[in-house]
Amino acid sequence: MATIQIGPQVQKPVNSRGEQTRNRILEAARTLFYRRGYARTSFTDIVNETQIRRGNINHYFRTKRDILEAVIDQNVDEYRRLFRQWEQDCPEPRDRLHRFVDMVAGNSSNLIRYGCPIGTLGSELGKDSSDFSDGARRLFDTFADWLATQFELLGKKADARRLALHLLCRTEGISIIAHVYNDPALIETEIAPLHAWIDAL
Repeated sequence: MATIQIGPQVQKPVNSRGEQTRNRILEAARTLFYRRGYARTSFTDIVNETQIRRGNINHYFRTKRDILEAVIDQNVDEYRRLFRQWEQDCPEPRDRLHRFVDMVAGNSSNLIRYGCPIGTLGSELGKDSSDFSDGARRLFDTFADWLATQFELLGKKADARRLALHLLCRTEGISIIAHVYNDPALIETEIAPLHAWIDAL
């Protein structure tokens, strides 16, 4: 299966064979959850994708649910590392917000074909039990908390959370509609006003 960029891909160094095996399992599961959905991905699918025997996978994860929780943790950690990298690269919070918007455009091909990886997983899990939906919300809180901090740094402290959620709604909406209509031009068209909005703050 072709590699799909479904997250920021800012990974910490892997130091042991065990870590490499665990990461192989997580990357395969993350891609399968993205392409097929969590419910439609079986433990056997993960075994087949990784070519790792089930008993060896069970050494790291007893259930598919355990793998899901680890995938969520991995996504959260990777996005936090990405945001820290942006903070180092971009002294101005406005430029960091532009980077966030550009992330949507940069993943255009995957968004068109599969939708937003965080949004699709969040939507699926949100229909299930409350502890599943809590995991989905944690992914979005990672974005919302970081975005709110950037708006605070722009002097918008009173409105920071509202502005963060507004930007999340806009970018997620762009991803969904572009996916539904299979139209990459929609992403380009709708991203431009978001950059103008950030500049006008």
